[in-house]
Amino acid sequence: MKDVSGLEEILKIKFNNQDYLLTALTHRSYINEHPDFALGHNERLEFLGDAVLEVVVTEYLYKNYENPEGDLTNWRASLVNAIMLSKLASEIKMDEYLLLSRGEAKDKDSKARQYILANAFEALIGAMYLDQGLEKVREFVTERLLVKLPYIIEHKLYMDPKSRFQEAVQDKLGITPSYKVLSEAGPDHAKVFKVGVYIGDEMVAEGEGMSKQEAQVQAADKALRVKGW
Repeated sequence: MKDVSGLEEILKIKFNNQDYLLTALTHRSYINEHPDFALGHNERLEFLGDAVLEVVVTEYLYKNYENPEGDLTNWRASLVNAIMLSKLASEIKMDEYLLLSRGEAKDKDSKARQYILANAFEALIGAMYLDQGLEKVREFVTERLLVKLPYIIEHKLYMDPKSRFQEAVQDKLGITPSYKVLSEAGPDHAKVFKVGVYIGDEMVAEGEGMSKQEAQVQAADKALRVKGW
């Protein structure tokens, strides 16, 4: 069995049943390569953790903010999406403890790894809930996740990059940015689009994606950084 005591130290939690934690760290691909592994993969814990996390975050927003439902929904989405949860998983070094197949273990920087980390974080929440109870989960989520909310609200990170960039350009310059497909590459089933985002005739940044929308979002995200907005 993998030694997860280092992760427990980071979490500041000593699990009563360490099998919960080990299961949370076990990806389906590892089970495929190790069919005799004593525990299962983390997908059931992920299912549980997703629900527990949503309850904790929703309760916090309801109790601490008088904003309308639409605002609370957007803020919650910015806190529990795969990008945020994978970042949190990296912050607590979960990637060093994941049990993955050899192939998955090599693929460290892909979008697939991001989802694996996010799912493992949700599974960790499920494991923590079963082993430690809701109050311990609430403490952990408050300390690690909810502290990020003021920054998200201040910088409008709950808005997608396209909306943020459009709002910034309209506010500062009184015009609307535009997007243009610069190139398409690859077969129909796996096209890669390169898109430029423009303010008037000035191309501010480029983005790439498997769809025009994805490329536009990446371009807008880069443009926000280029402009310092």
